[in-house]
Amino acid sequence: MNILILGNGQLGQMLGKAVIQQGHQCILYSDRQQQVMPLASDQPLPMSLDEAKAWADVVTWEHEHLGEALVEQTHDKFLIKAERFNQLTDRRTQKSLCDELGVPTSPWQAYQTTDELRDILSNCDKAVVIKSARGGYDGKGQWRWKPGQDADPIIQEAGQRPGIVEDMIPFSHEVSVVAARDHHGEQRGYPLTLNVHNDGILAYSMAGAQQFTDELEALAQQYHQKLTDDIDYIGVLAIEFFVVGEGEQQQLLVNEIAPRVHNSGHWTMSGANCDQFNLHIRCITGLPLPEFLVAPTLMINAIGVDGLPEVLWEASAADCHWYGKAPRPGRKVGHVNFMIDTFERGEKLASQWCDELIKLA
Repeated sequence: MNILILGNGQLGQMLGKAVIQQGHQCILYSDRQQQVMPLASDQPLPMSLDEAKAWADVVTWEHEHLGEALVEQTHDKFLIKAERFNQLTDRRTQKSLCDELGVPTSPWQAYQTTDELRDILSNCDKAVVIKSARGGYDGKGQWRWKPGQDADPIIQEAGQRPGIVEDMIPFSHEVSVVAARDHHGEQRGYPLTLNVHNDGILAYSMAGAQQFTDELEALAQQYHQKLTDDIDYIGVLAIEFFVVGEGEQQQLLVNEIAPRVHNSGHWTMSGANCDQFNLHIRCITGLPLPEFLVAPTLMINAIGVDGLPEVLWEASAADCHWYGKAPRPGRKVGHVNFMIDTFERGEKLASQWCDELIKLA
């Protein structure tokens, strides 16, 4: 099968590796350079986007912020209706979908203008997070505000484009579920992944070490299936949650939905018999989905550094991935997966390596 991947960053390259493993062919489209690209090369191909789409049997993507023009030009070979795809790229319609399906989120309000945002904050008696409706990731396009704080600077910046205002929720953990749905509605999901952020950017993830209850695991899969069944989604989709409550009263609140492979799923490249990239390509090409075998794994992002320490390349329990990108503070340039036996071992390794692998400023 011929596959066109929109986006040629590290996620697109990893999807391309899975394409090769399964015996398919792919080319990528750089939405930044507006050029068709081969896998693992920065030399453009002499093809137009229309020619690439005509060559492809199916179009998929590495990120959802494609822009209306690109979606319009390529959506007839998506495995989801364009209006459903667009619904997942706007936080207002994401939240509305969750509300309609009874999937809990933090209380929220939408705004269109600076005046509407000012009105919401003037009547707000609790701390909130303000998010742009579209775009924004790794802490970008988000602002925090609490009563008593001067709101004008935030209103002038955040109010330049539509967005949402969410109540700031006290939570014990941030987690995600990375799961997939195929053409037949069959679903496969990895265990809940614990995510730890630094200044809004994912620092490390850990999964497979049994740190969450079976009930919470089942709830995450249930919400994922409810959402993907409703929109007839095919492929890998990630949902980020807040864990709220204690003990048997623990619940999950949706934070964000990402209709694609996800940074918090990179641990599967070393910790599962079928990683998230292979799983996505299986879904869109119609190959059967396997039952999962999962091993406890820690993933630490390399952010803003100019290389990975040689000792990690040599370590038998470390699996190093370098993206070949120019480093700058706050930019993800690689990741390292560590094979672990316990949650405590993962926390110890994270404490040992995060400072060396992550440079935010």
